[in-house]
Amino acid sequence: MYRRQYVPVRAVFSNQGIMIPCVICWTDGEEYPIDRVKKISSGLAMKTGGQGDRYTVVIGGQERYLYFEHNPEPYIQPIGRWYVEVRDACPSVDYNGAYESR
Repeated sequence: MYRRQYVPVRAVFSNQGIMIPCVICWTDGEEYPIDRVKKISSGLAMKTGGQGDRYTVVIGGQERYLYFEHNPEPYIQPIGRWYVEVRDACPSVDYNGAYESR
């Protein structure tokens, strides 16, 4: 299972008005500089659903997707928010002692 992890992102706007992410700030305070934005497209978040802008970015030499989800209400702040798709930890399973050593 995957889920959306909303993250703060530092971004700039180009002189053409294009929003370009520069740094992803993770939940533990770690910052990940974006080396390069390879592509910006309208796209689906295939693992978690939803639609917005999908940024194909390179971080530490690895290609990743970063999504910008637009606020459905125009002219209301915030204009949207950033997220990444992360894998959920496996849920704990209670085997009722089935695997206890005998």
